[in-house]
Formats: sequence, structure tokens, C-alpha cells
Amino acid sequence: MKMALLLVDHGSVRAEANALLAEVARLVQEFSGLEIIEHAHMELAEPTIAQGFDACVAAGANMVIVHPYFLAPGRHSTQDIPRLVAGAAARHPGIRYSVSEPLGLHPKIAEVVLERAARAGAGETARETCAQDGPRVRGSVARLDQRRRHPGGGRPPKGRSTRRG
Repeated sequence: MKMALLLVDHGSVRAEANALLAEVARLVQEFSGLEIIEHAHMELAEPTIAQGFDACVAAGANMVIVHPYFLAPGRHSTQDIPRLVAGAAARHPGIRYSVSEPLGLHPKIAEVVLERAARAGAGETARETCAQDGPRVRGSVARLDQRRRHPGGGRPPKGRSTRRG
């Protein structure tokens, strides 16, 4: 059985918000070694859930695990996403799928919250944070920090400082 993981978030009209899920998918792939990891947005942006599911199948998956990249088990993760996944799967007879629980309550979430709060309390920026993180995370966090600071994708305008304070 060839398994795929499809990460699904809400989706946004802001491109930099949507880009975050692609970065998460890359990180998960690096950490897991899974061959097929795709991402999709429930609404407002592409790839859609149907497009993400199709990509998993096109890559050879015969089992697709869909993970709602949400904190709480609300309507989107318990009703909307499973409904949209069922619709996408109906176009692929013989392909099995399952929808996982969202991130929810987990000790690692508490660890991340406390870590981020401590770093913010120390006045640390995302760039400074990635200097302390492992090499697999460093590049992704730096790219996200750059996108957040300069949504147009380029360097800051001339005469504009990137330093906080």
C-alpha cells in the first residue's frame, strides 16, 4: 500500500498565508521521509482539496490520509473537510482515505506555545529564532519571516529598515 498525506488548512485570500501550508508540507516531508505529501486549502485558494487528492493519486497513492491543519475540532475539520474529501475520493474508485483529527490538545502544542512566548518576551524575531533551530527548519522559517516582512516577495524598499525596535 502506498500512502499519501494531504495537509488541509482553511485557505486565505493572502498568498503569504497560503504559502505557510506548503512550507509545513515540506517540513513534514523532511522529518517523516514520506514519499507523497501534498497540501490543499478548504476554500479561497488553490490547490483545492479535490486538486490535492488528485495529486496524491497521480503520484501513485492508493491510501490518502487527510490531516486538517486546524487547532480545534470545529465544523470545518469535523464536517466540511470530510465532506469535501469524500467528494474528491468518489472520483477515484478503489482509493482508500481517512481524515485524521486536527492538531487539538497535545503536549507538543503546549511546548511550542511556551517556546514562542518565551522568545517573544525576550524580543526575539523569527530570524533570531531560526538561528537556534535545527538546520532542516532554519531555511523554511527564514523564508516565512521574509515573506511576512515583505509580502511582495522582494527586498525592503530603499531607505526602509528591516530591524524591529
